[in-house]
Amino acid sequence: MPVRQGCGSGSVVVESPGPSRSRQSAPAEDGRASGRVVALQANYCRVELDRPGPAGCSRLLCTRRSRLEHEGLQVWVGDRVRLEGIDWVAGRAAVAQVEPRQNLLQRPAVANVGRVVVVTALAEPELDPLQLTRFLVSAEASGAAVDLVLGKADLVEEPALREVCRDFEAWGYPVFPLSTRTGLGLEELRRHLRGEGGITVLCGPSGAGKSSLLNALAPELDLRVAAVSGRLQRGRHTTRHVELFPLPSQAAAADSLAPVAAAPALVADTPGFNRPELPADPGELAQAFPEIRQRLALGSCRFRNCRHLGDPGCAMGTDWPRFTLYRQCLEEVEALASLPSRLAPTTRRRTPRRQTSQGISRPGQEDSDPDHP
Repeated sequence: MPVRQGCGSGSVVVESPGPSRSRQSAPAEDGRASGRVVALQANYCRVELDRPGPAGCSRLLCTRRSRLEHEGLQVWVGDRVRLEGIDWVAGRAAVAQVEPRQNLLQRPAVANVGRVVVVTALAEPELDPLQLTRFLVSAEASGAAVDLVLGKADLVEEPALREVCRDFEAWGYPVFPLSTRTGLGLEELRRHLRGEGGITVLCGPSGAGKSSLLNALAPELDLRVAAVSGRLQRGRHTTRHVELFPLPSQAAAADSLAPVAAAPALVADTPGFNRPELPADPGELAQAFPEIRQRLALGSCRFRNCRHLGDPGCAMGTDWPRFTLYRQCLEEVEALASLPSRLAPTTRRRTPRRQTSQGISRPGQEDSDPDHP
């Protein structure tokens, strides 16, 4: 019978004599292991193991036990999971348990995020401050640290670049001007992400250069990129799913023969989208602005339900850079909150088998195997 030799899709199929249909797999000590989900694909998830198995097998293609769905537990990229039923020869296993999460970034859906890097382009396409604010507000909801990368900095004159960096630093974020074409700022950002460790998520609008940035940080990945649409000046979607990639250690970057760090920093490339959702609660919106948090730490407003629009008794006033942007976001949140529930826009609920945006199969693909299209 055909038997796989090796781990996963790179294994070799050979003929084995005899009528027996039992799979000749190298057993684990107790058929269990643990690791981190690094990608979702069709009905499957790719899990990077904490400790390699036989023959150095370090990644398994896994299904999910039906009891997880019955318990209402979804599996996301970044989740720490426990596996059982391991078949080392085929490189397969089943996710039996999802460990408690530190946090969950809703869009893109990534668990246990340590840092969110919002990537936006200074030109081509033109930067939209309101759109950028929405991305930053969405990133703040994760509770993770948030950085701002200003891509395509080579297209802006140096005096103007310094000024725009000062403006964005006043928003309360570390700012990294960067150009993947000239290499400006790459090493500084690389050191920053290595030093932080854990999972870093790159997010931002389509065409901001997230995949190009990841290619620059880890050239061996060679991710697909595309130019911005010339007519509409809009980004083209090149990343179709969320996936974690290891950021090479400093030693490995300098010497390809150097051993890779045991726990390298992981960077998530994510699909671009152009209109992040705002929180439904106006109070949560205010807390997603570092300027408001910092000023209220020095003195609170007179009224608990202050909207922070500079009304009498408001500690914020109106003399802060994003006041107008905050007011626009607040007006949208309050308008949606005032709608009757039957009229308020809602995210369409879909069954797990139809959640293609997070790598779950489309109808008719429930039993498909991504290694055998």
